[in-house]
Amino acid sequence: MLDNPAAMTLNLDQLLQRRLLMVGGKGGVGKSTVAAGLAVAAAKRGCKTLLVSTDPAHNLSDLFECALGNKGPQPIPWAGNGLFAQELNPRAALDAYLESIRSQMLPHVAINLRPQLEKQLRLTRHSPGAEEAGLLDEITRLIQRRHEYDLIIFDTAPTGHTLRLLSLPAVMSTWVDGLVSQKKRAERFRDVIGSLRTPREPTAQGEKPVSNLPPVLAPLRERQQRFRESARVLCDRATTGFLFVLTAESLPLEETLRAAAALAEAHIDIAGLVLNRLLPPDAKEVEFLRGAWALQQQVVAKVSAEFACLPKLQLMMTGRVLQGRAGLDWLANAIVAQSGALADQPL
Repeated sequence: MLDNPAAMTLNLDQLLQRRLLMVGGKGGVGKSTVAAGLAVAAAKRGCKTLLVSTDPAHNLSDLFECALGNKGPQPIPWAGNGLFAQELNPRAALDAYLESIRSQMLPHVAINLRPQLEKQLRLTRHSPGAEEAGLLDEITRLIQRRHEYDLIIFDTAPTGHTLRLLSLPAVMSTWVDGLVSQKKRAERFRDVIGSLRTPREPTAQGEKPVSNLPPVLAPLRERQQRFRESARVLCDRATTGFLFVLTAESLPLEETLRAAAALAEAHIDIAGLVLNRLLPPDAKEVEFLRGAWALQQQVVAKVSAEFACLPKLQLMMTGRVLQGRAGLDWLANAIVAQSGALADQPL
């Protein structure tokens, strides 16, 4: 969290200096729309920006009114060359993940055991957490490619993918170390049996000794290092920040409080929060809206108290359709105006 309690308004210029921005919040609070608005604002400022949705219920295609599919980062047609978007498909990510494991392990498995390998991979496809594992594998690959963009914005859940990502390096490290240890014991046993049958032949001159890392485990080591590097990047406050989006309601506030505590424990910097869909002050003059406005103000006061040291951005409820070029361009301008940043040029 930020150290300066006086920094109350979210500074867009500082926010966009980071290379990775994780946008999260309770479902239905408008985090995808806010993430899209931020991406447009960044692109208008000359940042080469990639917006990535990890939510299985994608809506970036609808927001930008263009087909994205599952073909990697796609340019937004009306945004020039500065804005790209991608919807990660959990099922496709899992298929690619399992196929990579299959292609890596198959050459090192005896022919008579290959049907068992295929069976285990089929079972893994339907096991709990399998799609999440494939999705996280894709996220780490995108983090590795962060230098290809000025900014990558992830539209994701706070306590789901991010915290799970941080726990995987330790789990994989223990698992791979155990596999390597078992492989070494098996090789020593094989050497003992071999020495009982034939004399050990001297190593040919110039022949390289057998690697301590079996070929089948090399890809696991690579994945372990990739996840470890991703975890390090996510904990680097100069590179990564988490932005919460919430509406002025009790349930989104409670979930944000829990998620903020989990992120603080994981040492992930919270860049700020966006209070979305606030009723304008004039609402208190309308009898039908007066009660809702009063309830929102109570939650806004709690947010100010609970997150006193975090910069905040307030976005008013609007009757506009925040979709397509006109809607998202308007939202980007509203974000810029509320942050006090200089106005941007239209895309």
